[in-house]
Amino acid sequence: MMEKVRRNEILDYVTYTEQRGEIRDEALAAKNARRVQVGDALTFLFENHTTVRYQILEMLRVEQIVKEAEIQHEIDTYNELLGVDGGLGCTLLIGIDDPAERDIKLRAWLDLPKHIHAELEDGSRVSATYDVRQVGEDRVSSVQFLHFPVGGKVPVAIVVDHPELTARTELSDPQRAALTADLAS
Repeated sequence: MMEKVRRNEILDYVTYTEQRGEIRDEALAAKNARRVQVGDALTFLFENHTTVRYQILEMLRVEQIVKEAEIQHEIDTYNELLGVDGGLGCTLLIGIDDPAERDIKLRAWLDLPKHIHAELEDGSRVSATYDVRQVGEDRVSSVQFLHFPVGGKVPVAIVVDHPELTARTELSDPQRAALTADLAS
């Protein structure tokens, strides 16, 4: 199981602000190694301990959260993004700049999360699981939190086979190396 972020790793927002540049550089490097662009509109950001810790610290800084219960809530919430039981967690960002086009596509892609897969070396596909709270009655959210139960295996590609959006992106060697390290942690 990927190591969860613990409370003792979370700085108060003033101390974090003082160290933010260094922590941000480390987190952005981790994100860059785990970012997979699929088609024109889909960006998959595979999460790990470093990226999740950064998200928590940023949230505490922006919201100036200081109460212990609220800090723990952020930790618990963001830790849900991490893979479990040999799986990988990721954030899917649907990026469509034009608001009118975005609205049309998010409605047309309502069932998109059911059409996202990690392809393994043997050619088999592992379907993503997703948070049903992020899919409304008439449109999908432009941010999705997905899990790929890959059983400790590193994907070779991310595949989308939606009737209105078909795309496949092979993972690069650096991306596969980053996910290998995440699955080993």
